[in-house]
Amino acid sequence: MILLRSMLFNLAFYLNLIVQMIIFSPAYFLMRRKNAWVIPKNWVRSNHWLLKVIVGTDYSIEGLENLPDGPYIIAPKHQSFWDAYALLPHLDDPFYILKRELTWIPLFGWYVIKMQMVPIDRGAKSSVMPAVLERTRKQMADGRQLIIYPEGTRRPVGAEPVYKFGIARLYDQLQVPVVPVAMVPGLFWPRRKFIRYPGHIHVRFLEPIQPGMKPDAFLEKLVDVTEAATDELLVRTIDENPHLPLSETARKRYEELTGSSRSATASSR
Repeated sequence: MILLRSMLFNLAFYLNLIVQMIIFSPAYFLMRRKNAWVIPKNWVRSNHWLLKVIVGTDYSIEGLENLPDGPYIIAPKHQSFWDAYALLPHLDDPFYILKRELTWIPLFGWYVIKMQMVPIDRGAKSSVMPAVLERTRKQMADGRQLIIYPEGTRRPVGAEPVYKFGIARLYDQLQVPVVPVAMVPGLFWPRRKFIRYPGHIHVRFLEPIQPGMKPDAFLEKLVDVTEAATDELLVRTIDENPHLPLSETARKRYEELTGSSRSATASSR
């Protein structure tokens, strides 16, 4: 049953993307940039609905009161494609620093350009950073929120954290608050996997880290608060879903935190 629901959801997910792009593109490109956010945000909401109805996976967010007014950096855990889009409806005017190649994709790339994302040539490495920083400052001056994943890429649930120093440089240069975000969506939407599992994804916006700290001290605090909250949500989520299959890294981390054993291949619901 889970396999069938996963197949139906994945089909519906991509059909939803294609159909909405075709139907709403004329309105999207005619609207003012900030007003046009209503279209991708509604696409995200429709994906949440599809995931809930087809698979049985819902989500909730704690700590919305921790989101500051004006510009800030939001720093989520990154375990799944789900967290690449799921937070958009809860942010006013977000943007990403992303691979330049994404802007070359027909139609999708035009959507990206319309929203004034900040493209980066990863091959050029440090030589492009001054220009990227300048573009980021320009977006921040308009009161926007930068979404950046501190670990850079999707990590397995329960894996040892590997935070990049780049977010500390941005924190130091931009002088805006950073809001850590804890969550474990990879338990339900595993990275690089076709399968989707039913359950409830908990997301927690943590208290913002205010500007003014030394970059090293900031990064240490970011890791500490994010990982502590993520560990708490990991234990809570696994306890709430006793039949949820676990990866080896998730199982080991759960056992380290609780001192109790948990099967890595528990039976699916």
